[in-house]
Amino acid sequence: MKSDINKLLKKNEKLNHLDDAKVISHVQRDSGDWVKNTLMLEGYDVPFKYSRKERYKNLEGGRVNLTYYAQTEDVAGMAFESMKVVRIRRS
Repeated sequence: MKSDINKLLKKNEKLNHLDDAKVISHVQRDSGDWVKNTLMLEGYDVPFKYSRKERYKNLEGGRVNLTYYAQTEDVAGMAFESMKVVRIRRS
């Protein structure tokens, strides 16, 4: 599994990887055909966001491995930083 992550990271320099991060908050919201997920991780002030077709069990209090990249969203003329999750696995 580590080789898959290393291949992804080599392919795209903007990708980052985080192992064994503790989830302190997990919110799931319906958005049309998709379910938008937002995670807050221990030690980070930035939300980690991803979408799924169906709801998933609550990850709050669990640990996850994430592959992600930073993004900036403009909301009402203000820039907000968030992390776009490309790959997530329970650790």
